[in-house]
Amino acid sequence: MIDFTVAICTYNGAKRVPDVLKKLKQQVETEDINWEIIVIDNNSNDNTAEVIKKYQNNWNLSYPIKYYLETRQGLAYARQKAVEEAKGTLIGFLDDDNLPNQNWVKEAYLFGQRYPKAGAYGSRIKGEYEIEPPPHFNKISRFFAIGGSDKIICYTSDNYKYSHKRVLPSGAGIVVNKQAWLDSVPQNLFLQGRVTGLQLPGDDLEAFLYLRKQGWEIWHNPAMEINHKIPKKRLEKDYIINLMRGCGLSRYYTRMLSWKVWQRPFILPLYAINDLRKIMIHFFEYGKLSETDIVLTAERKFLLSSLISPFYFWKHQIFRR
Repeated sequence: MIDFTVAICTYNGAKRVPDVLKKLKQQVETEDINWEIIVIDNNSNDNTAEVIKKYQNNWNLSYPIKYYLETRQGLAYARQKAVEEAKGTLIGFLDDDNLPNQNWVKEAYLFGQRYPKAGAYGSRIKGEYEIEPPPHFNKISRFFAIGGSDKIICYTSDNYKYSHKRVLPSGAGIVVNKQAWLDSVPQNLFLQGRVTGLQLPGDDLEAFLYLRKQGWEIWHNPAMEINHKIPKKRLEKDYIINLMRGCGLSRYYTRMLSWKVWQRPFILPLYAINDLRKIMIHFFEYGKLSETDIVLTAERKFLLSSLISPFYFWKHQIFRR
């Protein structure tokens, strides 16, 4: 019986996945854990498959590497494939630019044993930047899957000392209970990430909201640390602003998932009022932004996109739930 599965989801990751496998090869204190590594190739057009095959042929460790192809483009599809193929009762997700600390597998497994009601729990993530981020980057770093408290946090319970209901962890470095996922999360999530025509991220948040709705706890475990490699192109102005716009536009959908259908017409005006309040505060604090204020410009784009998010969805007639 497999206790723990590490699932690496990758697209054109021939040059990145080896670094992740190297880190997994260096894991410590896993002698009592029966674990495996699976690589989900999300329809790459480089030589990812050949690279993984080479590692498989030269891998002489007790925990195997398995390769699976998911031809449907989108991280949500790749994660669903991983859940279906994983043999472990717990599944730890690593993107192909996530480098786990040497004790990541051990800490991830032990946390799941300690908190059996946890449907998902996230890692503490540090950024490893190819170039220096723009000023004020810490204001939006969470949208790049960077951050995390140094304390254990439960996002779904009022009975824990460190509880926090307003945010949920990033999908990078997340560990999920396989059975909880299969019982709670639809096979085809609506938000598929930035590969879709609408370019809307948030598939990880959507999955966690489904877990929470079914009563599963969502946690943050600071003992699980990973470094997230951020290349130069992700720190360029166009990328940052487009990312923040997409995150804002997806908010109507993720917000409404937390409410029953009959509650949505009543709660929606409250979200709109709060969005307007935040926009006004932002204009009051920063006024007219210069083109060099990349992060502040992106932050304002996020706030404005959040406000118009309902109209965006209504226009495309895609809110069907």
